Amino acid sequence: QLQLVESGGGLVQPGGSLRLSCVASGFSSDYRYIGWFRQAPGKEREGVSCMRSIGGTTIYADSVKGRFTISRDNAQSTVYLQMNSLKPEDTAVYYCAASKSPLAITCGKGWFNYWGQGTQVTVSS
Repeated sequence: QLQLVESGGGLVQPGGSLRLSCVASGFSSDYRYIGWFRQAPGKEREGVSCMRSIGGTTIYADSVKGRFTISRDNAQSTVYLQMNSLKPEDTAVYYCAASKSPLAITCGKGWFNYWGQGTQVTVSS
């Protein structure tokens, strides 16, 4: 069974950077779609960035375009989210997720089957 484990969260000042990692175990090549999502207190979980591993198609939420970059190291079964120019409104628990469905490239959370446990990101001075 596929398992996803996130790491790399923490406390950072506004304008700072963090890199989140998501390691997949029990990995199947069928899970070609990986996404990063976040959930702030009192808000719904939202898609941040999603990608298709073959072909490299990526999608970003408007709120993070130009600041966040998703990437994948297939040899290490790891997906990264590089977050730069962080803002207080980026504060949330960040989750990675995996899917077999091509519709997952829309970054809709309903298309993702497997989820990690989440890692907290806090942006504050």
